[in-house]
Amino acid sequence: MFQQAIQLRPRKRGFHLITSELVHAFSGLSEIKAGMLQVFIQHTSASLTLNENADPTVRMDFETWFNKAVPENDPDYRHNDEGPDDMPAHLKAALLGSSVMIPIHNGRLALGTWQGVYLCEHRNYGGARNLLLTAWGE
Repeated sequence: MFQQAIQLRPRKRGFHLITSELVHAFSGLSEIKAGMLQVFIQHTSASLTLNENADPTVRMDFETWFNKAVPENDPDYRHNDEGPDDMPAHLKAALLGSSVMIPIHNGRLALGTWQGVYLCEHRNYGGARNLLLTAWGE
């Protein structure tokens, strides 16, 4: 079993591919023939998901859809301590989730041809994001 904490640099609001950063940061991956990798984000206003890794317009469309589905400045929100993107960020993170599980095959992530891991930054200024990577297998 391997575990590693990493910190991602701050990113602007949006959906960002982080697959190569995960692979680069996690040296123990190459030692696992068959196993699983859990990537967990330690924040409540950003999330993780797996999706299209080739066409950047998919990530732009994700941002557009989420902003329409969970608008800012809704007068019914009570939690707005950190601004109008505060409660919408928590709702968006709850919809997508705080972790992804990826199979490991022969020391590599067994992602599909067009799959990548997204950091979903739901705040205008979210800052650096902390991830905990846990892998197990043989």
